[in-house]
Amino acid sequence: MPTMRLVIARCSVDYAGRLTAHLPSAPRLILVKADGSVSIHADDRAYKPLNWMSPPCTLKEDDGTWTVVNKAGEKLIITMEEVLHDSSHELGVDPGLIKDGVEAHLQELLADRIETLGEGYTLIRREYPTAIGPVDILCRDADGATVAVELKRRGDIDGVEQLTRYLELLNRDPHLAPVKGVFAAQEIKPQARVLATDRGIGCLVLDYNAMRGIEDDKLRLF
Repeated sequence: MPTMRLVIARCSVDYAGRLTAHLPSAPRLILVKADGSVSIHADDRAYKPLNWMSPPCTLKEDDGTWTVVNKAGEKLIITMEEVLHDSSHELGVDPGLIKDGVEAHLQELLADRIETLGEGYTLIRREYPTAIGPVDILCRDADGATVAVELKRRGDIDGVEQLTRYLELLNRDPHLAPVKGVFAAQEIKPQARVLATDRGIGCLVLDYNAMRGIEDDKLRLF
């Protein structure tokens, strides 16, 4: 079973790709996740890494130097000076976040009214299973292309990141690819909208009351 690897080390980090970035020597936490992603963390910033490489990517360890390369040829080079901790753990399949009543009902309503996404859309299924958790809604557009929808009450950057991970995984399936993404929420924060747009993900603002038939329909697809 794939494992999560946790390394605490004094290290410096260099990124070479569309731009360059350097992190000077300091103690840091390095996570190598079962999906192949590598991220470097400091003891601040809450959940946000200092730098990272999303899967699919390869990791090569050679004489105290880790070189992580993604499919675009971008490199994350970690120079190890002192390893303080190195352990691996099998976490298994995560069940994902349990949606609250509103999010669960939004999912049900949108699945019943899948044409909200556009004329000619058809539902494949709700809670489409993947190795990293279920996709809220999987459907097809009028041209037959696969579309993955992630639903939130309040849409922030975390939700966009979650959908990005689903899309990366789903696009490896030749029966589904290419898969587009739609991030749907009652409220989408500006930063989340910018990130979604940059990644080619559509944003859908949902009016919960309108979907329940309490007032006029005010769904807006941007």
